[in-house]
Amino acid sequence: MKTRLLLVPSLLVMLAVLAAGCGGGSSASVPADAVATVGSTPISKTTFQALMTVAFARFKAQGQPEPKVGTDAYAQLRDQAVSYLVNEQELQQEAQKLGVSVSDQDVTKYLDTVKQTYYHGDEKKFQDALKADHISLAELVQYNIRPTLLSQKLQTKVSSGANVSTADAQHFYDTNKSSFTTPETRQVRHILVNSKALADQIETKLKNGADFATLAKKYSKDTGSAQQGGKLCVAHGGSSGTCQQTVPPFDKASFSLKTHEISQPVKSVYGWHIIQALTPITPAHTQAFKQVQAQIKLQLAQQKKGLAWSNFMAKVKKDYQGKVAYQTGYKPAATTTPTVPAQTTTSTG
Repeated sequence: MKTRLLLVPSLLVMLAVLAAGCGGGSSASVPADAVATVGSTPISKTTFQALMTVAFARFKAQGQPEPKVGTDAYAQLRDQAVSYLVNEQELQQEAQKLGVSVSDQDVTKYLDTVKQTYYHGDEKKFQDALKADHISLAELVQYNIRPTLLSQKLQTKVSSGANVSTADAQHFYDTNKSSFTTPETRQVRHILVNSKALADQIETKLKNGADFATLAKKYSKDTGSAQQGGKLCVAHGGSSGTCQQTVPPFDKASFSLKTHEISQPVKSVYGWHIIQALTPITPAHTQAFKQVQAQIKLQLAQQKKGLAWSNFMAKVKKDYQGKVAYQTGYKPAATTTPTVPAQTTTSTG
């Protein structure tokens, strides 16, 4: 097994796009050696070709042929690459206005984290992963790490005011109290078989003193619980942690049995069950606000940050309408905005 470092998203994924207009002006304002301009800033053909080269490397790393010039696949990749570079340039310009930048120290720290997390600090393994993905360290930094860090810093900047008060959290709790109610739960075990005849036989064996766990391992077709002697935790009216909600016949029997009592065969859509209640029923209860206050604040803060980022991106889209011009032959067929790159991770293959 070899470890490979993948760009996440890889350029095949990173260049996947969401429908959104970037605006487009006349090619007359675009220098001959550029594919597009964003405001007064050109995006060079050299930069475009370098990105396409990295994209082609991803095809090679995945054992796929690279798209040929003149094919629909190549045109789509070209359009996505141009859209990505335009979008990246827009974000760079906005970052400059907001005083946001990515330093060499930021990149080094990020790389150190990647190496420690996925390669235990082994530089050779990291370099081998780069080779396996047919990408250089410089390309990784330029097309994945710096855009990733810039996006993270921009998101932090534009969502810095996404604070949640205790009153906000209390209001959410009061209006969603059912979400913080834990249903009745209990531990049971069961044996699931296909026929009632077999279920009757197992019931008889149990009444005659046979070991439930042994029979579960031997007969139960619920392989998930069989190896545990048929044990599982059930929840009445909803799931709770590792306790799962079951189909109505199973649920009714599970919560009707006395502790240690064994049921008669119970029919469900899965077959026939023999169920034994192992513990008393744990009553349903609602968590107090103090128990979930931190959880609620975190959830609401994440929602606010997400909304702030969405609003920011919508404003960028609007602000750059008419400020982007494309070289003849490079304007995307459907002007698009790529998704923001995610963090670098690893895979095994």
